[in-house]
Amino acid sequence: MPELRVLSALDAARLQWYHFKAIMIAGLGLFTDAYDLFCIAPIMKMISQIYYHKDSIGTAVLSISYVIALFGTALGQLIFGYLGDRVGRRKVYGLCLLIMVFSSFGCGFSVCTTRRSCVMASLAFFRFVLGLGIGGDYPLSATIMSEFANKKTRGAFIAAVFSMQGLGILMSSAVTMAVCEAFKMVGEGSLEKMEAAGVETLAPAESDIAWRLILMIGAIPAALTFYWRMLMPETARYTALVENNARQAAKDMQKVMSVSMSQVAEDTLSETLELPPSTSSSYKLFSRRFFSLHGRDLFAASANWFLVDVVFYTSNLLLSQIFSFSNKPLNSTNVYDSAFEVAKLAAIVAACSTIPGYWFAVYFIDRIGRVKIQLMGFFCMAVVYLVAGVPYSWYWSKHEKTNKGFMVLYGLIFFFSNFGPNTTTFIIPAELFPARFRSTCHGISGAAGKFGAIVGTVGFLWATQHEEEDKGEVFPEARRVRIAFLILGAVCIAGVLVTYFYTRETMGRSLEENEEDEIDSTCASSGNELFPIE
Repeated sequence: MPELRVLSALDAARLQWYHFKAIMIAGLGLFTDAYDLFCIAPIMKMISQIYYHKDSIGTAVLSISYVIALFGTALGQLIFGYLGDRVGRRKVYGLCLLIMVFSSFGCGFSVCTTRRSCVMASLAFFRFVLGLGIGGDYPLSATIMSEFANKKTRGAFIAAVFSMQGLGILMSSAVTMAVCEAFKMVGEGSLEKMEAAGVETLAPAESDIAWRLILMIGAIPAALTFYWRMLMPETARYTALVENNARQAAKDMQKVMSVSMSQVAEDTLSETLELPPSTSSSYKLFSRRFFSLHGRDLFAASANWFLVDVVFYTSNLLLSQIFSFSNKPLNSTNVYDSAFEVAKLAAIVAACSTIPGYWFAVYFIDRIGRVKIQLMGFFCMAVVYLVAGVPYSWYWSKHEKTNKGFMVLYGLIFFFSNFGPNTTTFIIPAELFPARFRSTCHGISGAAGKFGAIVGTVGFLWATQHEEEDKGEVFPEARRVRIAFLILGAVCIAGVLVTYFYTRETMGRSLEENEEDEIDSTCASSGNELFPIE
């Protein structure tokens, strides 16, 4: 591949303000994604007491409520990941934000408020649409950050973007607790009347507004980000390598970064740049040659993301289910207290283990490398699941007490997930693939991850439930949870094997060098010419 000066200038660029600005703009998208995806657990606690206080919410309804946004996210990653390579990163990036803003409001403005079937159907529809926007945000945020970053600190930049997910999880819990406390104080009179009337589940009319407000607040960070995203230029790599316009790429970078004219002078001499067939348009997506060059990388990225999301989303979305033995109903539990306790538990885990794990990854990703961190994370998670899973029923043998030792162990799962495969699986697909396939392949890998999240969440709910469901709560049986923990540990061991045998290291190389290394290694392994054009 010819040495484009604008690309080599980006690879060697010193750390400057625009890098941090790009991290914040892209990171706020991941912040919003996490807020929207993980606020559903306490909201389902509220909905179960508002609309299902006379009977059980049921595992089927609970499962659909948890995974409908994940299904939309998987579809959005495939669709918008592909469009990011066909239309451009910047245009599709803005469209995804608009979808997230309007669907967040739609989640709150249900088409009806009296019939629970209508409410749940409306919520499911808008959560699915919200998932589409969230799905597009994943590949585009990672791709844009990787294409703006220099090669020395590229991993830290992408990891910093992804670390905003932890803050989004924490914010969703903080907002939920604040809204619950505020509505609880306002509705104290209603609660007293309902208690005097002998109503078992204390869910005043105001509570139906509370959960809607929590969902609608998720539109605020997405709306604030839209303006700054539209000011960002198209990435230089997309403009130069996909649109074949090196001159425009050089101009765009000079507007936002301190890149001297001498560094990009040669690229501005001509309007277009002809690239050799091996890197320009010699093969198509999913052609025989594509799979010969990138099939192994796509398999590794997709399989690892699938495996880690089975673990991460099961552990995060079902946090209150796993800790259900320590969350027995209070003497006077109302709709706000139950949601508050779920959000409080999630906030403690996020602050003490999730967020530190992200920032450990930011610090070490360009020092240790992606593969080593991913191996370490999968291995440590497997060990923790085995240690926590075998004596699970013993931890909760005394239901009136919370076992702090188990909480510490469980927190380590989130720490090593984020200082491990949950972060690296977001980074690696943004570095391995050619510019014209980068967003698409990241979207495919991410979609595989979300299908893993669906499998893990639904599988855990159905496999661990009691035969009898009491008052809308699904309390899992300790023996079944222990078996589920052992299975999740086995999933982590599978991640170790896939990482060790199939995942390539990308640290310290330019994006173009990673592609060239794959071409060279394929030639060497085949011992002859590459497959002909298809």
